[in-house]
Amino acid sequence: MGGKKSLRAWVNVWSRRLHRWGAVAVFVPLGVVVVTGILLLVKKDVGWVQPATVRAGAIEDGEPLVDLEGVLSAAKGAPRAGIAGWGDVARVDIRPKDGTAKVVGTSRWEVQVELRGGRVVSEAYRRSDLIESLHDGSWFHDRVKMWVFLPSGVVLLGLWATGMYLWVLPIWARRAGAARRASVGRGGGVGV
Repeated sequence: MGGKKSLRAWVNVWSRRLHRWGAVAVFVPLGVVVVTGILLLVKKDVGWVQPATVRAGAIEDGEPLVDLEGVLSAAKGAPRAGIAGWGDVARVDIRPKDGTAKVVGTSRWEVQVELRGGRVVSEAYRRSDLIESLHDGSWFHDRVKMWVFLPSGVVLLGLWATGMYLWVLPIWARRAGAARRASVGRGGGVGV
């Protein structure tokens, strides 16, 4: 019985220490992950994070559309995006249901081009990619991603486990005390 109690006391003390110091160790990276995670959760609803998709109407089969060169030509006409050629394009996202193509420049500017006529329907700064790179730590450096943010995630898992243990410990103690009192009340204790 004495060994079991000392093991329980040791686990209790170390859970509290790990919980306390683990929280201190991951304070900054976890703060970055939480704030950027919240922003990423609302990116479709907040235009500041990611521009809303302009809906020009679904594309029907066989409908004449602008080709990729036409999309690039339209994107070049959006001065703030700074797109002069394919080298300035990070990606093109074609949305047949919306009838648009999103051209994301290396400058993080997004130009939406209507696929039927090739006209620019939106030009806005896109912060979601920057926020994603902050969220996973790759904005700082790939080594920071693997040697700071990944271990912070592992420590967070430990904080979750020790936090659950520290939360359930008083519940177990109350139940054990209630069971002892009930046992004594039923005559299970030492009699006179």
